[in-house]
Amino acid sequence: MKSGTIRKMRTEKGETVQYHLPIGGELLHMNPFVGNSLELRFTGRIFCIACNTPTRTSFAQGYCFRCMQSLAECDMCIMKPETCHYHLGTCREPKWGEAHCMIEHTVYLANSSGIKVGITRSHTTLTRWMDQGAVQAIPIARVKARRDSGLVEMAMKNFVADKTNWRKMLQGEGDALDLRAKRDELFSTWNQALPGEKVPDGELHSFRYPVLKYPVKIASLNPEKTPSVSGTLIGIKGQYLIFDTGVINLRKFAGYEVEIPQV
Repeated sequence: MKSGTIRKMRTEKGETVQYHLPIGGELLHMNPFVGNSLELRFTGRIFCIACNTPTRTSFAQGYCFRCMQSLAECDMCIMKPETCHYHLGTCREPKWGEAHCMIEHTVYLANSSGIKVGITRSHTTLTRWMDQGAVQAIPIARVKARRDSGLVEMAMKNFVADKTNWRKMLQGEGDALDLRAKRDELFSTWNQALPGEKVPDGELHSFRYPVLKYPVKIASLNPEKTPSVSGTLIGIKGQYLIFDTGVINLRKFAGYEVEIPQV
């Protein structure tokens, strides 16, 4: 049996995306479970992923209330990068901001449930795309800071979606789309006052996920209501485990204590 608190799954690009679940200080390779019975027993104990303090309720995907209120990584500008206020001198943690926000970011197009625009730190592009369950992705611009990436994304939202339909993403691979053509279309609308530089020759990436069968209907499994999440694991995509009984977003339950009896 493996037990301990979990974090979002780590991903590695290969012929098929490889998944490893951090649990209790170890990494559990999840791909071999696909096609087999699997049970995750949630004990009801939750620990903040920042300070490790026990908490009755998890906020912002793994934080206690105090950390959610005080840490820069939980500020609203993480969800809305165009509202970054580091330049105003009001960042909750300036050193954290320097290391995570005042660095190169990439604006990209991805195909997960259709074409969307998104942003990420340039050194985490592959991870970001796999976490979203993208089957295709391509960089379209690079900027010097997170706020700049948010400003570009806001401009692109007038022409393309900025959200993933997670239910549609979990119901199939979807059709291959011409991201290069969409990039060029967006370039034709580009406001030269936008920060950063366009990437006209960005590499197009493709991803395959370990999924045996996609569900026709999506049922969410909630360990808050049913502590034992189990069934035949028929696939993994994004941060979701796809069981024949339903799906669960493991990223949402970071910091939760889990027991896996099969290991």
